[in-house]
Amino acid sequence: MGFALKSVTAALFALGLAIGGAAQAAPCSDTSGGFEAWKPVMADEARAAGIQERGIAALMNASYSKATIGADRNQKSFKYSLEKFWSVRGADTIISQGRSRLKKNPDFYASLEQQYGVPAGVIIAIHGMETGFGSFMGDTNVISAVATLAYDCRRSDFFTGHLLGALSLVDRGSISGATIGAKHGEWGHTQFLPGNALTYGVDGDGDGIVDLNVLADALASTANYLRGKGWKPGKGFQEGEPNFAVIKEWNAAKVYQQAIALMGAQIEG
Repeated sequence: MGFALKSVTAALFALGLAIGGAAQAAPCSDTSGGFEAWKPVMADEARAAGIQERGIAALMNASYSKATIGADRNQKSFKYSLEKFWSVRGADTIISQGRSRLKKNPDFYASLEQQYGVPAGVIIAIHGMETGFGSFMGDTNVISAVATLAYDCRRSDFFTGHLLGALSLVDRGSISGATIGAKHGEWGHTQFLPGNALTYGVDGDGDGIVDLNVLADALASTANYLRGKGWKPGKGFQEGEPNFAVIKEWNAAKVYQQAIALMGAQIEG
């Protein structure tokens, strides 16, 4: 899933989490050697941003994730043709399973479209693409992954906001220091990075907690994200149509954007 740090930073300020301030900015590095020394400096920055002790404890318990660095530096989707991507990601299977899911629970998806304006096919396609409909939601500690990327000089500007978002989610009880997600710290059924979970997360099942490992929360949050990015109800979402620009906000890879649009149409077709 792709994100703009600008929106994450704005959300943190709205929540009273001021990035930077009087605290010393934590230094980045391209190697793992300074990670343990970086954590207390980052903790001071996090405290200055309003993070409480539960979030700070999660940061201090984080480990440098070599798996995260490996995944970040070996992203293949940007190199694939649409045909190759379609095959590798099992798009035909996602379409078949997606049609079945829509048929079994039409009222749920209709309620999401009524509230957020986003059609079922798009939400289902994203769910299938991101986690195989919840069959695999990751194998990496969320806090460690995001902290590693905030520490790494290649991605620190982008991921520092997401780290502060993750620590705020720990403070709120939405995640813990032990929560598992994908290699970049994406969380839940549709793989939200923590800063956007903080901004767009919705309590879809009404239990008072935003937990994106819960299907209702995750899919409502996905629809809310797309609405927040400018989804126009009733307008098309294929290339050249108004809502394709919103799909671009979900993931930066062109083939991923194309696949979501095409699968979404076929799921509903």
